[in-house]
Amino acid sequence: MDYLGLFIFLMLLCFQWTTAPAAEEITWTYTGLVGQSEWSQYFPDCGGTSQSPVDVVTTQTKYDPSLIPLTPLGYSQHGNKPFTLYNNGHTAVIDLPDWMGLGGLPWLFTAVQMHLHWGSGGPSHGGSEHTINGLSADAELHVVHYNSELYANMSTAMTQSDGLAVLGILIVTGEETNLAFNNILNYLSRIRHADQKVSIPAFDIQSLLPKDLGRYYRYNGSLTTPPCYQSVIWTLFNERVQISKAQLLKMETILYTSKVEDPDRMLLQDNYRATQPLNHRVVFASFTAESGKELSSGEVTAIVIGVMCGCVGLAVIIRFIVKTIRSTSSWDVLPSNRPAPMSRMKGPEKAKEKKQDMALNSTPKAEKKEEPSPSPQTEP
Repeated sequence: MDYLGLFIFLMLLCFQWTTAPAAEEITWTYTGLVGQSEWSQYFPDCGGTSQSPVDVVTTQTKYDPSLIPLTPLGYSQHGNKPFTLYNNGHTAVIDLPDWMGLGGLPWLFTAVQMHLHWGSGGPSHGGSEHTINGLSADAELHVVHYNSELYANMSTAMTQSDGLAVLGILIVTGEETNLAFNNILNYLSRIRHADQKVSIPAFDIQSLLPKDLGRYYRYNGSLTTPPCYQSVIWTLFNERVQISKAQLLKMETILYTSKVEDPDRMLLQDNYRATQPLNHRVVFASFTAESGKELSSGEVTAIVIGVMCGCVGLAVIIRFIVKTIRSTSSWDVLPSNRPAPMSRMKGPEKAKEKKQDMALNSTPKAEKKEEPSPSPQTEP
């Protein structure tokens, strides 16, 4: 009886092992039975203390002067070999050639793939995974690299604490079309369903990045999807990239999470994870708060108006000074009410007057000569 019970127990245990799905076989989603709140039940790392994404509170970041600008390696040298674009049921992914890499980090990192995250409902409805000061962008681009200096491949590196480096680019909407993103968006209609793939012309990957690669935030985190390995050195750029509203709409409404053969079609939307607690981690910044401060449109308008008012005021002051100088000069040329000074005598008149003075002075002398002198007297 004991042997029979042991046999039954072993059979049940074996049955449980064979029927329990492996983590790789579990179909996770962003909402539903295996949604974000349930990820940690099937993927233990998703409940870790160093998860991503996070909310970057700029006043709590720490400036690190050792964070140098990142250097994309080979991003623009795409060659003639086409890229592979595919729908994995969670996002649109582009495989990147292994000659692309990333410099400016402690080790050399080789590019693997890039993908997008977005929301639903158009602009200003969220869609990015990372947030800054609690504010979401409309979408987010991730470029994934593995540490090829220490590890042989992506599979090995992704389980190591220093194994991956991911670039995070926040995407906002505006009026102008971003032609670089059309290299991806124009082909989404060919991978509408999960597991569909298509070859697309190679293009300059660096054209998707912001112009300023020197101002960014850095922290240690994780993959933002299961299995959520805490192996990522995150770089979140401060500068946003802009696409048009029509481009965002195409991103949000053209793909499905379902396969072609599935009876029900489900739009691929809101494929972003909620921000995770920062816990003990510190977010570092490659720039100071003053140099990285972005002015709002209202602040820019106020500055422009202030500068214009200052210029007008300066012009008024200069005009007043010039007018005062001119009015002072005009008084010097106007007739004066004061009596005119006596004019000096001319040369001949002065000589004539001098002669008259001499004649007057000589007359007494002549008269003195004509007076009779007294007679001499003798002495007694």
